[in-house]
Amino acid sequence: MSAVQLGQYPAPGQTIVHLSDPHLLAGGARLGGSIDCAAQLPTTLAQVERSGLDVSALVFTGDLADLGEEEAYLALRAAVEPVADRLGATVHWVMGNHDERAPFRRHLLDDAGGDAPVDSVALSGGLRLITLDSTVPGYHHGAVDDAQLEWLAGVLAEPAPEGSVLMMHHPPIPSPQPLFQLLELERQDRLARVLAGSDVRVILAGHLHYASHASFAGIPVSVAAASCYTMNLAVPPERMNGMDGGRSYTLVHVYADTTVHQVVPVGDFATWDTFDEAFIRRMEALDPSARREAFSRKRPPASR
Repeated sequence: MSAVQLGQYPAPGQTIVHLSDPHLLAGGARLGGSIDCAAQLPTTLAQVERSGLDVSALVFTGDLADLGEEEAYLALRAAVEPVADRLGATVHWVMGNHDERAPFRRHLLDDAGGDAPVDSVALSGGLRLITLDSTVPGYHHGAVDDAQLEWLAGVLAEPAPEGSVLMMHHPPIPSPQPLFQLLELERQDRLARVLAGSDVRVILAGHLHYASHASFAGIPVSVAAASCYTMNLAVPPERMNGMDGGRSYTLVHVYADTTVHQVVPVGDFATWDTFDEAFIRRMEALDPSARREAFSRKRPPASR
């Protein structure tokens, strides 16, 4: 991050790393016999750590363990918590339809609370992070019951100093892919009534295995792709299936009046070194007018 404000906006107040759907299996077993989920998560986390970003929170929006196995939750925690400690970031776990509430609570939250919905509230500075459990035991579609909606309305009754982030697994948005329509969040109108006019700034979700953006009740919705496998959207919607590639995570930069979302591909890609640290320092040393001339003015092709 530049030490000097080069544009109209200051640096973001916080940066959240939004990850989803690791689908870990006990013993490092491969998903479907082929996808090495156990290897994909550390690769993703290592890339986050190499970014050098000042990360305030790591958010995992569900389907943490593909079969809800205790060993898978323990492996997840062992992989994530040391990285979070080094980053100085908090970790926020969200229930997904592949997760099971009792082992999820026991091994990720150190909570023997049983099978009740896993809903919670945490503060990151003045930003309120709300976890809403949209899972239906025994099913893969999503729902939020009356008691949860009443609880959420109570939480939102008093605005947080920097607003709220709602984190859930099933995104409250349309899906152009027919099969995902069978697994969507039910009765979204009820949730919309609770959220309308609230201080919720963004909804973070997963479930779809591809990055997607929309709005719900006037609130931006950001869906992170999966760290295990993603859906191939380059085929007709009726033929869409998973593919071993295209993985990504999302950076959520929280500013005073907006949130900026950046989808980051996971992989070791060759990059140009055009703008190195020395170049940034030269730009910082210039006044705004000279900076614009040096960086924004077009040059004849021969002088580039």
